[in-house]
Amino acid sequence: MGKWNQTWATDFILLGLSSDWGTQVSLFVLFLVMYLVTMLGNFLIVLLIRLDSRLHTPMYFFLTNLSLVDVSYSTSIVPQLLVHFLAEQKKIPYLSCEAQLFFSLALGGIEFVLLAVMAYDRYVAVCDPLRYLAIMHGGLCTKLAIISWVSGPINSILQTAITFQLPMCTNKFIDHISCELLAIVRLACVDTSSNEVTIMVSSIVLLMTPFCLVILSYVQIITTILKIQSSEGRKKAFQTCASHLTVVALCYGMAIFTYIQPHSSPSVLQEKLISLFYAILTPMLNPMIYSLRNKEVKDAWQKLLGKFSGLTPKLAT
Repeated sequence: MGKWNQTWATDFILLGLSSDWGTQVSLFVLFLVMYLVTMLGNFLIVLLIRLDSRLHTPMYFFLTNLSLVDVSYSTSIVPQLLVHFLAEQKKIPYLSCEAQLFFSLALGGIEFVLLAVMAYDRYVAVCDPLRYLAIMHGGLCTKLAIISWVSGPINSILQTAITFQLPMCTNKFIDHISCELLAIVRLACVDTSSNEVTIMVSSIVLLMTPFCLVILSYVQIITTILKIQSSEGRKKAFQTCASHLTVVALCYGMAIFTYIQPHSSPSVLQEKLISLFYAILTPMLNPMIYSLRNKEVKDAWQKLLGKFSGLTPKLAT
């Protein structure tokens, strides 16, 4: 019974970003606005792809999946964070903490694999354009999407189960904004070397493997682009990859910095900022990156806005 009580705490307390009330209110307003912009931006991207037949291609099919992942990831963390900004006691029940860890790890894993799938899509588009639609047919795209959505949860179940088997003893203060993997492991009152090895192996399988596939794809893409003789052709080929490459740099860079070397992990403050980056900033920026740096999306926006502006005079009469 003693071991059971030690391991299964009734709730945890998240220390968050600040204990100053004024600062918490300011952060509440800031993050609420950013969360709403994230929801609106990703919803509009999905709606635009749905409405414009020119965007019914493999690239935008995967972009729709990416937007859904971003919205889900942000929702798994930000609403709880906003509530805690205004709460006197920042408690989170044990089961809620476990669920939050599961969903954040699962959705993060899905995004890493999905970005590798999108890199392959860009590789085919640039390196074998004449057979692009034949290779990236609907059946293959669906299978690649399913692989992405399945691989993340499988890893997350393993990580969550191992982490919450650790005896927490009397520790219940999580020095973080959410139930993050490394923050929970630090609560354990036993040696966590095996957990750190598991985190490392998981990072190699679900983070570094997709990252290496992305690198391999872009080596081939860059090699092909450099062989194009016309500068206009090279520019057009690069534009098809620019948005995805920007998102890849943002997502993989921070994750590798955080998880690939648990023994030399960043400070607690850096971990909190990185979590905010993934929960708020990246999901908010992704729709903007694909809108501002993608000619097809900009043209689709102009077409959609043109339809609405054309309807306005009719509605007024």
